[in-house]
Amino acid sequence: MEYRLLPHTDIKVSKICLGTMTFGNQNTEAEGHEQMDYALEQGVNFFDTAELYPVPATSETQGETERIMGTWFKKTGNREKVILASKVAGPGDYTQHIRENLSFRKEHIDEAVHKSLKRLQTDYIDLYQLHWPERDNNRFGQRGFIHNPKNEWVENFKAVLDALQGHVKAGNIRQVGLSNESPWGMMRFLQAANADRPRMITIQNPYSLLCRPFEVGNAEICHYENVGLLAYSPLGFGVLTGKYIHETAAENARLKLFPRFNRYSSPQSTQATKRYMELAEAHGMSVTQMALAFVNDRPFVTSNIIGATNLEQLKENIDSAEVRLSKEVLKEIDRIHNAIPDPAV
Repeated sequence: MEYRLLPHTDIKVSKICLGTMTFGNQNTEAEGHEQMDYALEQGVNFFDTAELYPVPATSETQGETERIMGTWFKKTGNREKVILASKVAGPGDYTQHIRENLSFRKEHIDEAVHKSLKRLQTDYIDLYQLHWPERDNNRFGQRGFIHNPKNEWVENFKAVLDALQGHVKAGNIRQVGLSNESPWGMMRFLQAANADRPRMITIQNPYSLLCRPFEVGNAEICHYENVGLLAYSPLGFGVLTGKYIHETAAENARLKLFPRFNRYSSPQSTQATKRYMELAEAHGMSVTQMALAFVNDRPFVTSNIIGATNLEQLKENIDSAEVRLSKEVLKEIDRIHNAIPDPAV
């Protein structure tokens, strides 16, 4: 396993990160523990979660993923072997059950941090992320930004960093990062950082063969400001495994259970996926291997967040860390991308 430094730190994380949002919904507690056991054995030392998880978000299951991880930490004593990332949820229709007010005011961040620590049965979180902005912006498959005049958000980048800094000083969190953020938001947070405010060192956004808009603005910022992408949905909800095209998906597959998650299932995405499948097959690999290897080795990616519902999937995902794509394959990938650019945004 290759390890990379979280930007601006001496913290080494595996290039593959274990995503956990299925724990407590698609996966049982025992299965979640089994996945964490296997991942750690294979050299994966970076686990990502959130107070919101599991997904889909409901009031009945909220926080269950962190709770499952907490029981594993207690049972195994492996907390010190893991770089742990979690997130505080921002406002949205799908998070109203978490808190009455989901702004990033100090008291709300305080509540979120302490509840996550309790569920996780740990004294600290290595990387604490804002799950998405308070303000309205284009995210979750929305291509362009449209200003909402009813949005009551008031610029508060410094105040949010001040609230997070309190937890850094208290030892509750070590580093901070962003998620589902735009170039403007990332730059404003970076500008607000100083000796008394923590610097955002990572950004967790979607990135895959079907979704590469990160390259347009955010990647340049990552290069010049030394911010690392934690890429999520690298397989497009499993679409880039080819299982939906081949009709081999199990009954507990995400899109069979939750068909509303159709971001990567448009006709254009299906067309692009078929072309990527043909390319992978022509070069003697699965489209899963090719899709993950592509994300793994982008110069702005610090770690690739993979998710699985069984150990067979998890093994293939982790094994992608050993796959290197040739210049010929990368050239063909760009040829497909230029013909069908960002079909899932």
